[in-house]
Amino acid sequence: MKRNAIIIAAGTSSRFVPISYEKPKGLVEVDGEVLIERQIRQLYEAGIEDITIVVGYMAEKFSYLSKMYRVNFVMNEDYSLYNNTSSMIRVIDKLDNTYICCSDQFYRSNPFLRKLEKSAYAALYTDLPTNEYCLEMDDNDHILQVHIGGNHSWYMAGFAYFDAQFSQIFKQKLQEEYHNIETRQMYWEDIYIRYINILPPMQAIKFYQKELLEFDSLDELRLYDQSYIHNTRSAIIREMCHTLHCEESDLSNFKKNPELEGIAFTFNYNKTNYLYQNGEITTC
Repeated sequence: MKRNAIIIAAGTSSRFVPISYEKPKGLVEVDGEVLIERQIRQLYEAGIEDITIVVGYMAEKFSYLSKMYRVNFVMNEDYSLYNNTSSMIRVIDKLDNTYICCSDQFYRSNPFLRKLEKSAYAALYTDLPTNEYCLEMDDNDHILQVHIGGNHSWYMAGFAYFDAQFSQIFKQKLQEEYHNIETRQMYWEDIYIRYINILPPMQAIKFYQKELLEFDSLDELRLYDQSYIHNTRSAIIREMCHTLHCEESDLSNFKKNPELEGIAFTFNYNKTNYLYQNGEITTC
């Protein structure tokens, strides 16, 4: 069976400030390897070489990949307006026996070496309250329902795999729904949830927390790759340290400020909260 892969890399990753102002999160290096390059390598190792990358934000920064790998690019011009359904609609003709991946996820070992025959979604477990898409499953880990939010729950995380039968029905429903602005603001997973009772069943592929990682912020990345404590690879942070006469390790708790235009975020230094906006630093 021939399989292909779609890597969604169009979003702005706004929580990953300030690095996301400089590059897409999928181009961040973790453990000495760029995140999206690691996924492409893992797909290749599993014999999956038909790879399409959906780009949008800072699309030009991904172009070097075409010199390293035989990958195809599809542009999502609506990346700043809508959610990932706007990426899926642009590759709808590619959906068959297909892995759906996000460019910024990190797998310790290669998850694509499993020879999946039926549709599946990777899952992680949490004991804590979460706003993730939590799974209700049968004894064989087939997904029966998905609830947004829960605790002591397995939740959707990582890649999905569509078999050909699933893809056929999903494509039909996405095309029917996409003319609605409400649908365009959704994740593709919301389409799946809406039609879960008519789509072929998906099975949860359970991972341990340390096997599948996604870093929502620079502070989270520092917990895993401690080289970022002293070297964030960020020109913005180097500039901040020059202004404040401090080390990169002295700065933390970076958060985007959505109310301000341009490059704007808050951070902590020396137990004080500061605002960085377009090169200027002030106390909050």
